[in-house]
Amino acid sequence: MSTDKIAELLTSFQAEIAKATPKTLEAVRTKYLGRKSELNIILKSLSTLSVAEKKTVGAASNKAKVEMERVILAKENDLNRVVDEEKIDITAPGKEYPVGHTHPVTQVLDEMIEIFTSLGYEVADGPEVEDDWHNFEALNMGPEHPARDMQDTFYLTDGNLPRTHTSSVQIRYMENHKPPIKIISVGKVHRNENEDATHSWIFHQIEGLVVGEGVTFADLKGTLDLVAKKILGPDTKTRFRPSFFPYTEPSAEMDASCPQCKGEGCRSCGGSGWLELLGSGMVHPDVLRKMNIDPEKYSGFAFGLGVERIAMIRHNIPDVRYFWHPDTRFLEQF
Repeated sequence: MSTDKIAELLTSFQAEIAKATPKTLEAVRTKYLGRKSELNIILKSLSTLSVAEKKTVGAASNKAKVEMERVILAKENDLNRVVDEEKIDITAPGKEYPVGHTHPVTQVLDEMIEIFTSLGYEVADGPEVEDDWHNFEALNMGPEHPARDMQDTFYLTDGNLPRTHTSSVQIRYMENHKPPIKIISVGKVHRNENEDATHSWIFHQIEGLVVGEGVTFADLKGTLDLVAKKILGPDTKTRFRPSFFPYTEPSAEMDASCPQCKGEGCRSCGGSGWLELLGSGMVHPDVLRKMNIDPEKYSGFAFGLGVERIAMIRHNIPDVRYFWHPDTRFLEQF
């Protein structure tokens, strides 16, 4: 058998592989390297040849097979690369993906911080895990004080606790600063209570503290009335109701006129025209004494409000849980 036949097969193969497409490549491979291909028949017939022919024909056949396999692999890689490149049209306009935005509670939080800082308040921060002294005892809530039950506290194994309010930040600030003091404490707080439409076991608070000479309840009312108007609109009205907090005396709850019905009464405000907004009061003299601040010389006021509560009022949201459920259809509204 002459090696010329093998050379002819290789020439024919090179012509066909050059024109091969992704759809015809496998047919070319089968034709020249398959079980019934001429090259495979030649390889199977080597046993019938003389020793001299086996050397020449066998070497040529194997060399042709290796070359065909190499060329087919290279062609396959080239075709795949071309197909991938054809899928990408660099001249086509890009696809616009939805862009996230600030969470509605964070929006309200940032706005409120801006309001208070514009009034001269400093933002104070403190640890989220507190000890009993800073969270309770320094605020006139001893171990047996019934007000502790109002806090619904989580406790850790080391006796510490996730703070139940950011008032602990105010205590830490007063331990290290002397009057005049004008701060807001901002952050997450934790309460061990069942979730429902108006309660969550974790939420955000902003609490304010002002201590100085001659600070009065009139200053408290004027400040909070102004803040309510900035948060809910210039036509907002406020009213104060007597209340009790162990760390303030006197204490008061502040209501704001419902922004949905303008005080006329609606479903959002239960028909009363008013919405409970925050708790406040004059800093208890005993709290000042514990901080080595003379209550005969200095007085102060404090207040606290829930950021989620304000966001619910602002956006007329009936259930606080909506804010933290991963439903983008809800969040995209803001």
